[in-house]
Amino acid sequence: MPGYFEAVPGGGAAVALDEVETSILRSLAVQLLELVGPGDEPVEGEDPLAALFAEGPSEAPTDPALARLFPEAYADPRSEPDKEQQAASAEFRRFTENDLRTRKREDALSVVRNLDALASAADEGDQGGESRLVLKLTPEESRRWLGTLNDLRLTIASRLEITDEDEGEMLLHLPDEDPRKPMVMAYLWLGGLQETLVETLMP
Repeated sequence: MPGYFEAVPGGGAAVALDEVETSILRSLAVQLLELVGPGDEPVEGEDPLAALFAEGPSEAPTDPALARLFPEAYADPRSEPDKEQQAASAEFRRFTENDLRTRKREDALSVVRNLDALASAADEGDQGGESRLVLKLTPEESRRWLGTLNDLRLTIASRLEITDEDEGEMLLHLPDEDPRKPMVMAYLWLGGLQETLVETLMP
């Protein structure tokens, strides 16, 4: 289990991580939570059920990373959207973005909690002194991790201005002194995690 996900009996997945990898993953997940933003708490005295039907924004995010996480629904990236497409995208966003943000937050929070539990178990000596810690996920947790890994790669790709996988592989050959190199390595590592996790969830 060399740092990539493997299927476990009964469903779910497992991966062996060292302390540095655990720390990096947790930091990235926390940064994703900060990027997506906090949830909208119901106003005191307000019906919580009303929040479920609250309308979201109709305009696309200006941050390029958020624009990738919450893309336009009815737009062809190869051409300028017409007014009809813009109106349809705005309507779709208004009624879906809040739920999508909530799901992304819940997925990232699940990742943070799993990693915290792993670190806590290591502190208590449950890993038997091993340098790598074995994280075991249920099928539901695995799906949440898959969503967060995808969101993290989209975010990093945006910061690196990567538009396809070939560009990511080309950036691997950057010199070590290039300030983008750590982000590139994280992007490729997350890709390996994502790919192997997908394989564990395939029937």
